[in-house]
Amino acid sequence: MSKMYEHLLDGVKTIHFVGIGGSGMCPLAEILHHGGYNITGSDVAESDTLARIRSYGIPVTMGHFPENVIGADLVVYTAAVKADNPELVSAREKGIRTIERCIMLGAVVEKYKQSVAVCGTHGKTTTTSMITQILTMSNFDPTAVIGAKLPFIGGNSRVGQSEIIVCEACEYVDTFLHIYPALTVILNVDEDHLDYFGTLDRIKESFTKFADQTSDTLVVNGDDENTMQCVNDMDKKGKKVITFGFGENNDFRAVLTNSGEQAFDSFDILHRGKKIASVKLNVPGKFNVMNALAAAAAAITLGVSPEQAAKALEAFSGAHRRFEILGKPCGITIADDFAHHPTELKATLTTAMGMGYKRVWAVFQPHTFSRTYQFLNEFAEVLSIADKCVLSEILPVRETNQWNIYAKDLADKIDGCVWFKTFDEIADYVAKEAKEGDLVITIGGGNIYMCANMLLKKLSEKE
Repeated sequence: MSKMYEHLLDGVKTIHFVGIGGSGMCPLAEILHHGGYNITGSDVAESDTLARIRSYGIPVTMGHFPENVIGADLVVYTAAVKADNPELVSAREKGIRTIERCIMLGAVVEKYKQSVAVCGTHGKTTTTSMITQILTMSNFDPTAVIGAKLPFIGGNSRVGQSEIIVCEACEYVDTFLHIYPALTVILNVDEDHLDYFGTLDRIKESFTKFADQTSDTLVVNGDDENTMQCVNDMDKKGKKVITFGFGENNDFRAVLTNSGEQAFDSFDILHRGKKIASVKLNVPGKFNVMNALAAAAAAITLGVSPEQAAKALEAFSGAHRRFEILGKPCGITIADDFAHHPTELKATLTTAMGMGYKRVWAVFQPHTFSRTYQFLNEFAEVLSIADKCVLSEILPVRETNQWNIYAKDLADKIDGCVWFKTFDEIADYVAKEAKEGDLVITIGGGNIYMCANMLLKKLSEKE
């Protein structure tokens, strides 16, 4: 096990978090608070996470001010915080050490003997949530850091008393290379975040490096060629490689047992050819069978019985913004999903189309100019799977539009697609046009869920 950050917290008593309400910051603040550190924080907007943080007695200041860092031994900030942030400037002037969130995550993970990191281009949040639920229901009492809210634990973090921590490990800007886990799950390796990586080969290099940083076990998708290339030779480096997938050669294999086209899949888990459990999922899609199989393989490797893993997976009702059903006003089902890459959209929309709705509406918010430009044709192809497609403007996130790309360029490539400048216009249009028996799913990595909530409100009033 790596001791990369062994002395990072030496002499530290008080830690200040800049942007403590962020989904990546709140779990770390919570874990360190329970570990006996004095925690303070600041943020600019009220949220459920801040309410949770305050419930522990952690003081939170609204707004970023130089005096907020007074008394801190260490200041933690996220990549979204700019270098000229008054709290960071103040910390530097006072000689207080500042570190980015990803380094603090690495230091926290290092404190646990059995650390589990879940990485991959798609499915991280769901799989991390599934593993957390399995371990919790099996009385393994894990600590967890998840990228979205898991209803089962009432938030996106959990503080346990055992030596196990489960965390989501994101590859963007090589963030996960600050983590040195004992067990790593690799779900898939696909082209994404090309604004940073540039090429698929660079992405693979990054995943290979992360696999190499894992001390004991790699639980990997044996059906995915890119993933298998990343773990090639890892067994020669003393790491145990365990494969999962639909293919016959995998250590853990899923065999579908559905009769006909049901929305939710049933499957048997086979270990080295022998059936060890049967699972009936309550979340839709073949991609969730893979996520569940990965979660089961990791949990069983940690000592959970196959029966316990299956029971917990059947009780799993999903994570926030992962094909989340929000309501059914006027007989119209409103759902919301985080998919923002063509591979994810294809999985979500293929699943939706197989669920027996009269029509499926995809309401998509393109996420970043670079991704929309690079995958323009792929986005057009997968969005055409739905019966109806509505687009919002592209969400710029951290970019300026140097590609001269607009939502209209994507809409023009999709039959019958319409686009609007505001969420209000989208909600008005869909509320007017959608019929009983339809599914409307808002999709995107940004704030498109706000549009789903507007639509829900409009239809509920109509009802």
